[in-house]
Amino acid sequence: MKFSVTIGGVVFPNPVTVASGTFGYAEKYYRASEIKKFGALIPKTITLHAREGNPPPRIHETASGMINAIGIENPGADVFIREKLPPLQKLGVPLIISILGHSDEEFAELSRRFKGQQGVAVLELNLSCPNLGQKRLVAQDPAATERIIRKVKQVTGIPVLAKLTPNVTDITEIARAAEAGGADGLCLVNTYAAMAVDITTRRPVLGNISGGLSGPAIKPAALKMVYDAARSVSIPVVGMGGIMTAEDALEFMIAGATMVAVGTANFINPSAPLDILDGIKKYMRKNKIEDVRELIGSIQ
Repeated sequence: MKFSVTIGGVVFPNPVTVASGTFGYAEKYYRASEIKKFGALIPKTITLHAREGNPPPRIHETASGMINAIGIENPGADVFIREKLPPLQKLGVPLIISILGHSDEEFAELSRRFKGQQGVAVLELNLSCPNLGQKRLVAQDPAATERIIRKVKQVTGIPVLAKLTPNVTDITEIARAAEAGGADGLCLVNTYAAMAVDITTRRPVLGNISGGLSGPAIKPAALKMVYDAARSVSIPVVGMGGIMTAEDALEFMIAGATMVAVGTANFINPSAPLDILDGIKKYMRKNKIEDVRELIGSIQ
């Protein structure tokens, strides 16, 4: 059986990866032999300069999910490249580096920093940042989405994935804008805007007031967005949003996803990505499917 998939000319050994921000710097907590089985590894989003993140509490469990307001805590690009990247490079797994800039120039500069770095197969542009001081996220603005992707593509030869927010009226409009800007693929969905209230104190539970909802609760809505986006563009889609089991992952692939990213499930079951990969293989054997690509967009 064949399990490899291709995005932006990059061949990944299988279609299972992890969502940015949900796997930490995995070499500290997992055996290398386990991580080597992943199709790709996506570390936490990196910004140009270090960020401390939002005030606590940062995570709140909900019915069938969780809300997080971590705030992109990270050491900054230079420290990441010097201290965090080398151990990841030694794993031999294709790396998808997630970057977030607070301006066009920051996105471009981050792209330059990672250009030529060994093992960096793809850049994921986290477009869920404030759009130049405005309240709208970049990925809520088709023009800004297209402009920033085009800017990045001009300064790097690394394939680019555009990570989109579900907090929009029409995901296909943003998906087409990303494709027009030169994106080699899409990642969706990011978390849904959400909050929780402590009825005893009558205050928001999270220190940041609001955060992003993830987990099984968002899966049906995320699946619909992946289906819509995949039908509206000709570039691959990395699907995510509440994938907990192999059955969930298969739904996303049948709906049009080329790869799937496991997120919240990692907090509950660290071996979830490998369990899901094994489940996909079992499904293929049972249904006599020789190439995993036969599943992609096979919805009737």
